[in-house]
Amino acid sequence: QVQLVESGGGLVQAGDSLRLSCAASGRTFSTYAMGWFRQAPGKEREFVAAIAWSGSNTYYADSVKGRFTISRDNAKNTLYLQMNSLKPDDTAVYYCAARALWVATMDHEYDYWGQGTQVTVSS
Repeated sequence: QVQLVESGGGLVQAGDSLRLSCAASGRTFSTYAMGWFRQAPGKEREFVAAIAWSGSNTYYADSVKGRFTISRDNAKNTLYLQMNSLKPDDTAVYYCAARALWVATMDHEYDYWGQGTQVTVSS
């Protein structure tokens, strides 16, 4: 089992950057594919980015491609999301999620979730 805790959210202005972190408990973090999802008020939760257990493969939603970078440090049991050139449309609660082995882009395919961290981008 994996427990996930996100941090790094906050209030920023359009064009700013933020880096989200997701600290994972357990000794098997390196065997889990990881993802970032977000949910804006009144909207469905949506995929943002995902990374394979090895870090060798990454996937992005079209809306964040070229602006966001997902990465992981398996030695530190930590997942990251570097967010650059933030836009008001990026305002949402951001969640990290884990699933065994293979990477996925659909939220129902993930087994473990953090509590979320709020990102607010003002115009």
